[in-house]
Amino acid sequence: MEKKISKIQLSVIVPCFNEINTISELIKNIQKSPIDSKEIIVVDDFSTDGSREFLKAINSENIKTIFHKKNLGKGAALSNGISLARGEIIIIQDADLEYDPNEYPNIIDPILKNKADVVYGSRFQGGQPHRVVYFWHRVGNGFLTLLSNIFTDLNLTDMETCYKAFKKDVIQNIRIQEKRFGFEPEITAKISKKDLRIYEVGISYYGRTYKEGKKIGWRDGLQAIWCILKYNLF
Repeated sequence: MEKKISKIQLSVIVPCFNEINTISELIKNIQKSPIDSKEIIVVDDFSTDGSREFLKAINSENIKTIFHKKNLGKGAALSNGISLARGEIIIIQDADLEYDPNEYPNIIDPILKNKADVVYGSRFQGGQPHRVVYFWHRVGNGFLTLLSNIFTDLNLTDMETCYKAFKKDVIQNIRIQEKRFGFEPEITAKISKKDLRIYEVGISYYGRTYKEGKKIGWRDGLQAIWCILKYNLF
């Protein structure tokens, strides 16, 4: 007789590219997060710094690892991970330590209470700790969120946030086209066109510097502008 699989409350999707300095601690933090029934899906996007070898050595019942044969981008990693998720709720988690998995209960609470279908964790809302780093990143984030809001008619405060949680049937029924960092504006445009209840909750943010491994840059900002126009107008 086939063993019955117990219901999984939360699937955590972790795209990983060259995060050997943080991936081990990040996985430990996810495992310690106050959600008992969860699976972790880590998608390695052809890392070359040892992350891949570390992930291949993991042996845990609730961790699934996927390995790209070449670097495809964050959006591709998320798409692959989401397609395999079994949890009732799916949340995105970057492989660095900028976001705290202990806050999962706060983020998914509106979904659990059947008030929301999608929840964004806002770094700029509420009284949570927020590391002070780059001024122009904050300006750029505000501009992209404002531009996105103009076209979607949403009143988000942080469109580019990593922490996005979805009911499984919502996100698995959206075709993700962007392969790299265009996932955020693409998914925001697409959920805005559906009859969904979208919430925001305040989260903490422990941002890192470029010296510490931050990857996103001004070119990604230009790509985000194009994606806002592309998925809202065309």
